[in-house]
Formats: sequence, structure tokens, C-alpha cells
Amino acid sequence: MTEFLIGGFSTCGACVFTNPLEVVKTRMQLQGELKSRGTYQRHYRNVFHAFLTVGRVDGLLALQKGLVPALWYQFFMNGVRLGTYQTLDNLGLTTDKDGNVVWWRSIVAGATSGCAGAFVGSPIYMVKTQLQSRSASTIAVGHQHTHASMTQALRGIYREYGILGLWRGVSGAMPRVTVGSAAQLSTFAISKEKIQNLGIFPHHSFAVPMLGAMVSSVVVVTFMTPFDVVSTRLYNQPVDACGKGTLYRGVWDCFQKIFHKEGIWGFYKGTAASYFRLGPHTILSLLFWDRFRELYLHLGKGRDSAV
Repeated sequence: MTEFLIGGFSTCGACVFTNPLEVVKTRMQLQGELKSRGTYQRHYRNVFHAFLTVGRVDGLLALQKGLVPALWYQFFMNGVRLGTYQTLDNLGLTTDKDGNVVWWRSIVAGATSGCAGAFVGSPIYMVKTQLQSRSASTIAVGHQHTHASMTQALRGIYREYGILGLWRGVSGAMPRVTVGSAAQLSTFAISKEKIQNLGIFPHHSFAVPMLGAMVSSVVVVTFMTPFDVVSTRLYNQPVDACGKGTLYRGVWDCFQKIFHKEGIWGFYKGTAASYFRLGPHTILSLLFWDRFRELYLHLGKGRDSAV
């Protein structure tokens, strides 16, 4: 249980700092939805312009839209994801008999834990996406939902579409987090081990997880961004009376339509925002996670020696 709590709290700490970048990323991923380049108005030209535009039109507080569901999502999704991964690691399922990280085992463990975390956190992530995309009509992108808060949104969706309505879009979230988690946790573990083995830094140096997280963040953004765009589109699309999406029938249909209408670069909309968000978020999350685990192990040893 402790591993799950450590995983949840570590990513919540990172989320407070990176949520404004999540707002910008969501807006940029929805901009020009299913439209070819040059046929729509670009409200957000780049990350910095998007920051200025949102702050000027929607107000500075709008840069923290969806913070409450974002924090809950991080706690539940990453609590399950990081807690499951660490449990598998503690069981020796990611290493060989000598304790060295085995890359394919680490990838499988990361993918498995990511899939579980994405399923648990899906309803909250859907609401977060819909709250963050809502803006003044002059800079609106994507479908505009009318939720006033996270609780109101969850109740309204459940009341109108039932329990399945809360998990609409999970088919896009699971591959997104599965790919991202496999890339993140495996590269972090391997990079940290390689850097440590170089002998440049002391064993418990802050620089080791820091550098490992920086390597991991680049890999995550590269592999995860197309799935992230698809997931955002599936969560934010309007639905019919039966709760089914009116723009995309599912993950594959979404991939096909984006490619046909927007081209290959449609999958990389908001890439800069993704890195500016995922980079710091990955670094901060993994640093907090690594330090919290070190603290927990240190306190555990202290209690044992006191007995």
C-alpha cells in the first residue's frame, strides 16, 4: 500500500507546477480538429503565444483550469501505475539474478502498470480534458462542454449515460499510458543504472535520478504524443443521446481520420507543449518518486535499528 501512496503523492507534487502546460497542450491538440492546414484560424501559434492568449482572454486563473481533477487523476492513475511497477520491481520481475535491470522486463512491467493506472483514472482524465478545453468563444477550440466542476461533471455524465459513460474514451487512454509508461519507467530505470555505473556521482547523488529523468522525458514525448492527441480527441468529442462519440467511433477510426484530414503532423500537434509539460512533469515526478522511496527506506531502516 505504501508504494501506491508514494507513487500518487510524488506525481501530485509535479502536477501543481505543470498543469498550466497541460492546459496549453490540450488547447493546441484540439486546434484545427479534422481540418487541413491553412483552413482554420490558429488561436495558438506556439506554446508561448498560447500562454499569453489564454492569460489575456480567459484570465490568469484559466492556466490552472482542471487542477482539481488533474491532481486526483495523478494520485489515482500514478498511484496505481508507479505502485504496481515498484511492486513488480520489488518481486524481482524487472531484473536478472544479479539485480541488473533487464530492459524488456522493465518495458513489460511499465506497460502493465500503465494500463492498469489508465483504466482506474480514465473518468477523471476525461473530465479534466473537458474542463481544460473550455474557453471564451473568441479562442475556443474543439467541442465546448459546459461542466462547472469535476463533481458536477462526474454526476452529470453518470446520470445521463450511466457507469459506461464515465469510461468513455478509455480505449484511447490505455494505449496512451501503456506506451508512455513503458517508455518512461524502463528508460528511467536503465538510464539511472547506467549513470550510476559510470561512477561519476556518489551513490545517493541527486544528479543520478535527475539525469535519468531527463533522458526518460525525451523518450516519453517522442513515443507518446500521437497517442496523447488521439486520447484528447476521444475524450473531448461530443456524444449522441446514447453516449457514443459523434466524431470518432474509436481509437483506430480516430487515427485514420486525423491522418486523412490533418496529415502525419496532426499526430504531433502540441509537441512542444507536450515536451514543456511532460519534460518537467516526468523529471519532477520521477525525482519526487525516487526521493520519497529513499526516505521511506531510510525511515524503515531507522525503525528496524531502533528495535
